[in-house]
Amino acid sequence: MSHQKRNYANADGFTLIELMIVIAIIGILIGVGVVGWKAATKAGNEAAAVRTLQTIRDSQATFYLGHRGAYGTFDELIKDGSLDPKFAGESPLVAGYIYTMKVKQRSTTEPAFYFVNADPQGGPGNHFYIDPNVSTIRVNDTQPAAANDPSIAN
Repeated sequence: MSHQKRNYANADGFTLIELMIVIAIIGILIGVGVVGWKAATKAGNEAAAVRTLQTIRDSQATFYLGHRGAYGTFDELIKDGSLDPKFAGESPLVAGYIYTMKVKQRSTTEPAFYFVNADPQGGPGNHFYIDPNVSTIRVNDTQPAAANDPSIAN
């Protein structure tokens, strides 16, 4: 076996500095991409929450007409076939939002009533609210929304 002497002076390739620059550029692009991805995810979750509240409002109106002036819980709306089973339970988590519904059945002195809050799971985001007396969904960017918060454009 003969050992050949290699001459690395004329070898082509990347220097350490060039590789470090490429890695730094890739890191910057990933950093920008993650910020954009989080913003897009947040906007998508908010749009889904608004659409879900519209669906719940429509489901409650249908339930009200078919059940002699009573509103339904999540489980009753699911059983009635107007709401997806992913909303089962007390406070379902769907697409990054926690939904809370309170239903008050009618009495001899008070009509039936319900309200639904959609609050982002952990982290910042818009909070939404709907009840049968408000014509549009309400929004609050710092705390759970209520009937007196500003409305969003539907």
